[in-house]
Amino acid sequence: MHAALAGPLLAALLATTRARPQPPDRGQCRPPGSQRDLNSFLWTIRRDPPAYLFGTIHVPYTRVWDFIPDNSKAAFQASTRVYFELDLTDPYTISALASCQLLPHGENLQDVLPHELYWRLKRHLDYVKLMMPSWMTPAQRGKGLYADYLFNAIAGNWERKRPVWVMLMVNSLTETDVRSRGVPVLDLYLAQQAEKMKKSTGAVERVEEQCHPLNGLNFSQKAFLQEPQSDEKPKARVANLHLAFPEGLGTRDQEAVLRP
Repeated sequence: MHAALAGPLLAALLATTRARPQPPDRGQCRPPGSQRDLNSFLWTIRRDPPAYLFGTIHVPYTRVWDFIPDNSKAAFQASTRVYFELDLTDPYTISALASCQLLPHGENLQDVLPHELYWRLKRHLDYVKLMMPSWMTPAQRGKGLYADYLFNAIAGNWERKRPVWVMLMVNSLTETDVRSRGVPVLDLYLAQQAEKMKKSTGAVERVEEQCHPLNGLNFSQKAFLQEPQSDEKPKARVANLHLAFPEGLGTRDQEAVLRP
């Protein structure tokens, strides 16, 4: 990826890492009053035995579990085979996802980014590392997590990553996101439960199908930046970025781009 393409996008992202208050942590939304108020996101394929399609979202499962209706949970319980987008319980999958983020030919981020932008990025990550202990929750500490480990888990080896992956990493290094680390996303939670229940599991996509759309994005596309309101008080630095996807990029490819 040429610095001429990657540089302006990361520069625009870092330009928004300015003072902005974090919303108060009110936990998850109030659960609906009845099952009738819930959307199931569950489709049934009428066959014997029946098959199901269930739409998930890549967020900590605790944020949405109370909003998943009983019919979806019952379908999961009754199923003997469960197939996910990727097999997130497979060590190879995790390793391959990490590898696809790296710059080719042993390059470093400093080789492809403008000098001033690289040092702005480094200073911002130093700031995040300094703030990390104050962002962590008592529950995270109770699980044995500590700030340096958490920072390395999110930002480790960042100097070897492609600019697009660093951009998404910076966008997720906020207090709110850090406080939710350690809780599996819904997909991973369901995969873990399927393993506990001795169900057969598999994946419908390969790692390459997740990585190639993102690594091949056309960065001449515009970035739309959400600017902070003038009346907001400085409490934390937050970056918000919405990508304009290239024409023809499918919905599932877009979801792969936006995954935390």
